[in-house]
Amino acid sequence: MKVLKFSKIKPLLIFTLLVWLSFGAIGQQDAQFTQYMYNGLFYNPAFAGKEAGYNFSALHRSQWLNYTGTNGPAPITQLLTASARLEDYNLGFGLTFVNDNIGPTNSQEVNLSAAYHKNLRRGVLSVGLSGGLFSSTLKYDEMVVINPDPRIPAEGRETRMNFNFGLGAIYDRGNYYVGLGSRHLNEPGFDFGDGAIDNQLLNHSYLLAGYRIRTFALWTFEPSFLIKSVSFNNFSYDISVIATHNQRISGGLAYRGEESVTLLFGYGILRDNSLRLGYAFDLVFGGLEAKSPTSHEFMLTYNLQPVSREFQKAIQRTPRFRF
Repeated sequence: MKVLKFSKIKPLLIFTLLVWLSFGAIGQQDAQFTQYMYNGLFYNPAFAGKEAGYNFSALHRSQWLNYTGTNGPAPITQLLTASARLEDYNLGFGLTFVNDNIGPTNSQEVNLSAAYHKNLRRGVLSVGLSGGLFSSTLKYDEMVVINPDPRIPAEGRETRMNFNFGLGAIYDRGNYYVGLGSRHLNEPGFDFGDGAIDNQLLNHSYLLAGYRIRTFALWTFEPSFLIKSVSFNNFSYDISVIATHNQRISGGLAYRGEESVTLLFGYGILRDNSLRLGYAFDLVFGGLEAKSPTSHEFMLTYNLQPVSREFQKAIQRTPRFRF
């Protein structure tokens, strides 16, 4: 099979990006994160165990801070991830938990992921699967109903739960990577109010790619983009560029199509940079009539490298006898 050189792949990636960006509608049901480049496991199960060691992350997002309106309080989201890799088997495992509050609705999901990583030419091909539970809660007392229905209670809350599945693949060449993930493949449904409200979770797909540039004086630059699709009908995108010095201090800019611009900061707290703090400040400029102008995102990551012990064979010396 003929393998394309990077010089041929790069124009293809740019063309793909331009085609996807030609679609502009936004209609996502999934949680939204600005620091997507550090949370690939949420979008793609193939990220499970992609990096060596044990990796943990915790993220809190306050979107449209201090927003108040008829649709309830501003969205608040938490994300927890954990992943590990079995080097002897090229297998990775991951766990994600999401808590997402938007107005009168609250959704929670927990997913287990498994991935297989295989060396391919000069890169690594990873494929993964995920499965778990998705819980959706509707708070009736926070709803604004225009046409009342006797089947919809005026107060209280109702929770529905269903299974949730996903898959994905990544190719990492070292200086660049491209991944495609798909969530909610089974498109689970949630019926509320004796069938008066039918809420189906649609399939969401994500194209995530980045390029790593190593330069002088311990500086690295990593431009990346994330393209999001709902059932391949609605599309939105994020683009970012992050500069990092000595793998410790990082800063960058991001842009979310037709909504916001972002400042990103990161800092390695421990000497070995295993514990890192990240922050993103979104300045919202689109749709301010229904939003507040700022969003804030805090992230903490920890990487625990496996302990490797090398045993040196002891040299047994015996006396030499001469006759």
